[in-house]
Amino acid sequence: MTAFPAASGSMDLLADDDLRIGLIGYGRRGRALGLIHRPRAGSVIAAVLDPSDTARAEAAGAFGATTTLCANLPQILDPALGLDAVIVASPDAIHEEQVVPALEAGLPVYLEKPIAITTASADRILRASERTGTPLYVGHNLRHMPFAATMKEVIDSGAIGEVKTIWCRHFVGRVGELYFTNWHADRRNVNSLLLEKGAHDLDLIHWLGGGLTARVQAFGGRVLYGDDMVGRPPQDSEPPWYLDPGDPEAVAAWPPATVRRLHQVVDVEDISLVNLELDNGVFATYQQCHFTPDYWRNYTVIGTEGRLENFGNGEPGSHVLVWDRRRMGWGGTADRRIEVPMRSGTHFGADRLILADFLRTLRGAPSDLGTATPLAARWAVAAADAATRSLRSDGGPVDVAAPVGGG
Repeated sequence: MTAFPAASGSMDLLADDDLRIGLIGYGRRGRALGLIHRPRAGSVIAAVLDPSDTARAEAAGAFGATTTLCANLPQILDPALGLDAVIVASPDAIHEEQVVPALEAGLPVYLEKPIAITTASADRILRASERTGTPLYVGHNLRHMPFAATMKEVIDSGAIGEVKTIWCRHFVGRVGELYFTNWHADRRNVNSLLLEKGAHDLDLIHWLGGGLTARVQAFGGRVLYGDDMVGRPPQDSEPPWYLDPGDPEAVAAWPPATVRRLHQVVDVEDISLVNLELDNGVFATYQQCHFTPDYWRNYTVIGTEGRLENFGNGEPGSHVLVWDRRRMGWGGTADRRIEVPMRSGTHFGADRLILADFLRTLRGAPSDLGTATPLAARWAVAAADAATRSLRSDGGPVDVAAPVGGG
């Protein structure tokens, strides 16, 4: 294989041969990550693993007859397939049981976030990568969405001084369609939506704030999607981890209280409120609600010399406002408005960027994207895991455990 020049988000690698990638899990995220399939342009999906006959049939239609369809893990890890790496996009609870054998087989892994649903499981995955020497790349694509990159640039420029506090409000719309009509609604599969969804934002808080969470305190509950709304019958023909928002049963409605066909198990919170103390003295909050009419993230970052706030995450008109001069009252406008760049593609181009970077690393080039490291992804899981324990107990402070052996 030949090395290739870095290109801004391009997966056209100008290589002599295509990297052969195995895709584990062909649900919603697996289909999105299928954009890495670019025959004769650097990479192909050479094999797909999914226990669902329907999913495998869809994969065959998407990638063609040359893609090997696998029904179990040993099949896709068979050296005879000649894979260069695997992407793990299966449900969070089974990441460890798939990632560790892949690493032990010597296959580099691109692992979707969250990397695990408990701190202990995340630590075992990291130890497996360290023990085997096999690279582990994590898919924390939120860092590379245009609004986040814009905020990071402003912070790094010194425009607001030293960051002291970060507030995140996460409005999760679509009236429960994404997370309460399928396997995400069962805590056995996700631990909590605070972890499943919030791992993105806790990593971003760490990145913007320049520290790691040392202590958390949380409240929350299931206040809208109640037991009277649980009416979805079991789907015997499909394993639970294939169900996704594209299922015709997942019909959106408004207002949210009119929804009546949720998943057969709903025991995760639809509101989570978390306070965080970072190890560098930064204080932060994360608030998540699953029944808002809109769907986006709003961050406020306050430093010693100003503050910034994003409006939009990459949609047309998205921008970041900066206040860096003293005033009395609101004033009606900010001191500076920075337009967020427009990018096409899933997650506003972030998936394309991070997959291109993953391919670069497979060919021996260093990562040039500044993406989250496996250790950073682990700390996001650990913070969310600790916050979930606080939320489900008395709401008291919980220390976030460091990795065994430090780190």
